[in-house]
Amino acid sequence: MNIITSIEDMQKLAAEVREKRKTIGFVPTMGNLHKGHASLINKAKTTSDFVVVSVFVNPTQFGPNEDYETYPRTLDEDAKLVEDLGADVLFSPSVTDMYPLDNPILVHVTQGVDVLCGEKRPGHFDGVATILTKLFHIVSPHHVYFGLKDAQQVAIVQQLIQDFHFQIQLFPCPLIREEDGLAMSSRNSKLSAEERKEALHLNRALKLGESLIEKGEKSSDVIKSSITRYFYENLILGEVDYVDILRYPELKPAAELSGQVIIACAVKYKQARLIDNRILMIPAPKEALGYAKTYDEK
Repeated sequence: MNIITSIEDMQKLAAEVREKRKTIGFVPTMGNLHKGHASLINKAKTTSDFVVVSVFVNPTQFGPNEDYETYPRTLDEDAKLVEDLGADVLFSPSVTDMYPLDNPILVHVTQGVDVLCGEKRPGHFDGVATILTKLFHIVSPHHVYFGLKDAQQVAIVQQLIQDFHFQIQLFPCPLIREEDGLAMSSRNSKLSAEERKEALHLNRALKLGESLIEKGEKSSDVIKSSITRYFYENLILGEVDYVDILRYPELKPAAELSGQVIIACAVKYKQARLIDNRILMIPAPKEALGYAKTYDEK
């Protein structure tokens, strides 16, 4: 495996791979890799000829009071995992190379950002869209892989690819959970033991919402109220950031549920903010709600 830090070297190698008519699969990450990232790399290995994994903690997607400075940085461990999984390149550029201007040009996202994490983290998806635009130009991938733990990001990246006419196929990949049901996240390492135990309620709350839908409930307000009440009855250390149900991938409100929807929630702890979701197809026979399971293994 090659470890590349130079933008020019990455561009040169990508051009050489394309000249050989090989497909480039790209897994963009911020590092502190876990089994969720590993699943993306494995998917890339089976659907692309040449796999590039980037590790870059992107400053423009963090707000002024967020955790950019304390975000876990574990490049040596990440490099070992990427190599063990059989990727071809680990691309880890510097902040000054990726953002050479004091006042960088930013991509401004206008659709799908007034809900969920976009509403709570203004400017976040501008930073995501900006860094991905840069990385897409540098890595020149045919395929890109994202986990559906951040389903809002997946929907917005698909918009970015379409609106900017990138010739890239996006592969949404299943949300991966720990054995006890907690959605895997690099920020889980920032939880205390008691917070980690309490955080299991995110998945349980979503299961409650899913069970209400299975029983025939079609009102998003009723389901949101039930999930919110569950949180307030069970959370002591965490603070509910949002609970919502939207049409997916449109990310539009759905008063009466039908078609494909997302139930999403976020909870804030002292040093970490956790998100989780379920994606469901409504209406469907009870056994057919496995549509969600294609996105979520637990």
